[in-house]
Amino acid sequence: MKARNVALILSSLLVASLAVSPVWAKKNLPSINDEGMELIKDTKTATIYADPGADLGIYKRIWLQDVSVAFKKDWQRNQNRNSTRGGAFRVKDSDMARIKQEIATLFKDVFTSQLVAGGYELVDQPGEDVLIVKPAIVNLDVIAPDLMNAGRAYSYSQSAGEMTLELDLYDSLTNDKIVTVRDRKRDFRKGYLEWRTSVNNRAVAKRMITSWAKAFTDALDDARASVTQTPVASTD
Repeated sequence: MKARNVALILSSLLVASLAVSPVWAKKNLPSINDEGMELIKDTKTATIYADPGADLGIYKRIWLQDVSVAFKKDWQRNQNRNSTRGGAFRVKDSDMARIKQEIATLFKDVFTSQLVAGGYELVDQPGEDVLIVKPAIVNLDVIAPDLMNAGRAYSYSQSAGEMTLELDLYDSLTNDKIVTVRDRKRDFRKGYLEWRTSVNNRAVAKRMITSWAKAFTDALDDARASVTQTPVASTD
């Protein structure tokens, strides 16, 4: 299966975000990017570029690399500027480090579980049938973080927040990039305030990551099926 077809399958991960996201400005992206990849999907929340000559069906093992996590620009400053709870409840660098580590661990666990359940072997070295997966979570915006301070404070918001996945796929031997995906997901606003804790913030993050992991695994399944399917002999 060529990368174009797989990229279109990967676009299934956009469905949930389109259903719950506000209207964002449409991007004006080039049909060919600086890496020579073709624009396959371009919506208000997501972009997919792919190498039209690549074949993802040859990959049977996955090298899932550690995800990097970055907050939305000025997130800490804006949180502390808008806080009414006093200095003891300001977001510290240690709070940001903890939240990023929690997201990274959750991402690794969810993607590993989905891939293993799908029958994929996870490896940590290159090979002819090894696909490198380089993920990044960017623009992480936790609207009402649970800072877990000794003093009791309550955080409320209509939405848990949002984050964007950047997912790059590489051939492990040539290090050629095959597909690059960028998808933005946001927890929809419910119209009423909810108490935000680390537990329900984590539940929302897990739901978003699971959606990405399932879509990715489904795309790999379809690619693998396309090269293993045996044509049915004619009875004529």
